[in-house]
Amino acid sequence: MTKLDRDIRRQNRVRKDLKARATDKCRLTVFRSSKHIYAQIIDDISGKTIVSASSLSKDFKEKGSDINGASKVGVLIGEKGISAGIKDVFFDRGRYRYHGRVKALAEGAREAGLIF
Repeated sequence: MTKLDRDIRRQNRVRKDLKARATDKCRLTVFRSSKHIYAQIIDDISGKTIVSASSLSKDFKEKGSDINGASKVGVLIGEKGISAGIKDVFFDRGRYRYHGRVKALAEGAREAGLIF
């Protein structure tokens, strides 16, 4: 079993558990690459992205996707979510462990007012 196979199995397991519980809440999903980090709030019932933020967006003023950058992207997605009328979300970490940049993004979103 390769690392990619393990990652895909973890991603499917996490997402299956979230979708089983998702009736009225939206999902905050995270994607990280080696250079950037991305976050979206998705409504699974309609299958549409409500708001998104990343280290590439125009609202993001600084460079990099280190832990500080990920925290700022978390604050940015939290503010956009609150302004769109979303307070409660499920956190979908995908295939990534809750550590480092993913954890910093989650904490930034909590600071901005999202509840998960």
